Amino acid sequence: MPTDSPTLFSHCKPGDTPFVSGGLRDFFEYRDLGIAAATHGKVIAHLVRAANAPEKGTGWHRHEAEFQIVVMTRGWARFMYEDKETLVEAGDVVHQRPGIRHYLFDYSPDMEYLEIVGPADFKSVDVEGPCAVPEPTPWEKKAETV
Repeated sequence: MPTDSPTLFSHCKPGDTPFVSGGLRDFFEYRDLGIAAATHGKVIAHLVRAANAPEKGTGWHRHEAEFQIVVMTRGWARFMYEDKETLVEAGDVVHQRPGIRHYLFDYSPDMEYLEIVGPADFKSVDVEGPCAVPEPTPWEKKAETV
């Protein structure tokens, strides 16, 4: 069995890494799964979850990446991919082809997805959108406890 590999073995359990703010979007939290370190930057895999209600969404952008998939693990999100509105629900898998213009504009409070992108240090570039974007669905306010 070969022992030389350009990547490392990685096993990340739920309690190994926390969700943290400070990622690409300030209204999401991110949990690193150790894949960028294991692949020496070839691929990143992280869990992304809603931290705040959608207000403006991500804005129109594209990624400078060779590969990107989103696996919705909980809840739902509404995207514009070019000029097509797309509802992505728990269990759905989306391959975002390189350079596709998109806009995540709405999501549920329990939204969480696994994102896998190569390379790990991919760039997000703001672009002009091809169409108008619908308004997000307001989250219901929680009743205050006394």
